[in-house]
Amino acid sequence: MDTGLQAKAAATPYRQRSPLYFAWRRFASNRAAVVAGSVLLVLIAMAIFAPLITRTHYAAQDYLDQSLAFPSADHWFGIDDLGRDFFSRIVYGARVSVSIGFIAAGFSVLIGIPLGALAGYFGGRTDWIVMRIIELFSVVPPLLAAMLLGTLTRGGFLTIVLIAALFGWVQVCLLVRAQVKAFREKEFVRAAQALGATPWYVIRRHLIPNSISPIIVGFVLAIPLAMMLEASLSFLGIGVPPPTPSWGQMINTGMNFMFFYWHLAVFPTAALAITVLATTLFGDGLRDALDPTLKGR
Repeated sequence: MDTGLQAKAAATPYRQRSPLYFAWRRFASNRAAVVAGSVLLVLIAMAIFAPLITRTHYAAQDYLDQSLAFPSADHWFGIDDLGRDFFSRIVYGARVSVSIGFIAAGFSVLIGIPLGALAGYFGGRTDWIVMRIIELFSVVPPLLAAMLLGTLTRGGFLTIVLIAALFGWVQVCLLVRAQVKAFREKEFVRAAQALGATPWYVIRRHLIPNSISPIIVGFVLAIPLAMMLEASLSFLGIGVPPPTPSWGQMINTGMNFMFFYWHLAVFPTAALAITVLATTLFGDGLRDALDPTLKGR
């Protein structure tokens, strides 16, 4: 067979592979993102199966006679000041962080998608209004605003989710706006408009589906922001109320014993740092993998 034909035959299956294949290939080549994704999977599994991998309930004071005990073979992370197994509280604390992170990110997407799509498609006055709203939320320090709202509402799970979503939608909105702006002049959008499609139909059926990559990236990157906000509020005492374990709340308590019982501050701090770092690295890797400007290699 001719050399040119052989090369063409060998290249054809490669070219016919889907964009998802090339995205996965780029992601798999990013070792930091792969490791971060593995850490997140372990964390999510811990949160889901917490009752199966812990010895006691997070609120059970079964070890009062061993209060403040250091880590050992029986109690991997030691005992806290109230006689509770610290490993159990760390694991159950993952449930709070993961739940708030994912739910708040979901609400951020629900807010950011329509605003970003409207601003990107219509432009003009609509875009100006949306951008002024984004600027308003960008200049307000999220933690200070969250402290004010948290104090007024006395905190709680739902309050933290709403506060995190209130400040997490901006990134999603900007990503969707940029993507819709890039696609609104494409031929398929012009064809739909020429056939009489309404703007809402074009946005719903053409532009938003083609913006799925930045939406996924925005969702993932909103998760660590929500986790950090929850931890900060819990650290300040206006987050998830006790005895429900929260890493921020546990760090706050551990600070009182830090110089004598290091494990009460180190383990929740390490859990929060590892989780936020893993989520951020995973989001960055996902953004690079789904970047439409990158070519399959």
